[in-house]
Amino acid sequence: MGMEEVKKVLERGEENAEAVGSLPAKFFERLVMKGLRVDLIETGRIVCSFTVPSRLLNEGNFLHGGATATLVDLVGSAVIYTVGAPVTTGVSVEINVSYLDAAYAGEEIEVEAKALRVGKAIGVVSVELRKKKTGKIVAQGRHTKYLAVSSKM
Repeated sequence: MGMEEVKKVLERGEENAEAVGSLPAKFFERLVMKGLRVDLIETGRIVCSFTVPSRLLNEGNFLHGGATATLVDLVGSAVIYTVGAPVTTGVSVEINVSYLDAAYAGEEIEVEAKALRVGKAIGVVSVELRKKKTGKIVAQGRHTKYLAVSSKM
């Protein structure tokens, strides 16, 4: 692929720039999270499920890696709060995801987040996406989040 072809691939969203610019705030989070059901919530653990919608597919027609990483981020952040950490804005320090299998439109996926350690300033969680029907792991993620420490002033 030549330089111009690479440029075209990266700039292909330009034709919709005006429409995209008018989307509501936090649209991306809602796009990914719509349809997510919380099946279990307990201290240090959340289990959710969803049916893979066509809106989250990549060009290969399977769950987009960005959507998977967003689930690791958002569900991982939520499990931190189940252990009593104050609900703050916080900021992600590191997110890594290992993609192990593809998930296709219509497949039921289970998302399990576990708090590995939540301290005063840092929370670390693991998040696993599995096919509900077979238990086969789709992705494993780890999320480290800085928890904004409240000022003593």
